[in-house]
Amino acid sequence: MEIAVLIWLILGLVFLAFGLIPTKGAPYLPSLRGHRQAAFELLGLKPGQVIYDLGCGDGRFLKAAAKRGYRAVGYELNPFMFAISWLVTRRYFKLVELKFGDFWKADISKADAIYVFLLDRYMQQLDNKLEAEAKAGLLLASHTFKIPGKRPIAHKYGVYLYKY
Repeated sequence: MEIAVLIWLILGLVFLAFGLIPTKGAPYLPSLRGHRQAAFELLGLKPGQVIYDLGCGDGRFLKAAAKRGYRAVGYELNPFMFAISWLVTRRYFKLVELKFGDFWKADISKADAIYVFLLDRYMQQLDNKLEAEAKAGLLLASHTFKIPGKRPIAHKYGVYLYKY
């Protein structure tokens, strides 16, 4: 009987992590190398600048940012993906800061740039957050999805660039 309870507990945690958490932003989908490269090229950041990855998933974007000398902050609500992200970025702890939590509640005021791979239905909400909280000149690189009613200043390989 104890094994059955343990199995149900594990299944419940997996359901919460991969079933309910995407209602806050997006399910886990990795950003491919080409998309990461396009985002960095569009953003044109300098070493030392700060980039946030809202919903950092497996941490590969954060790792790539740290390799370029950027300070990277990643938010992740899925505990399984957070653990993977921590493993992927642990060598870069001086440049990468991981936060387990809801990025909708994050203080983004220190970000020079933000990278997201959200779903279309959340893009207006993100725009509202950035309009209210972002510092002037913040750059947003959005993988795949556009902000409704806003024209990107550039795009490449499915990544759209916006300036606030």
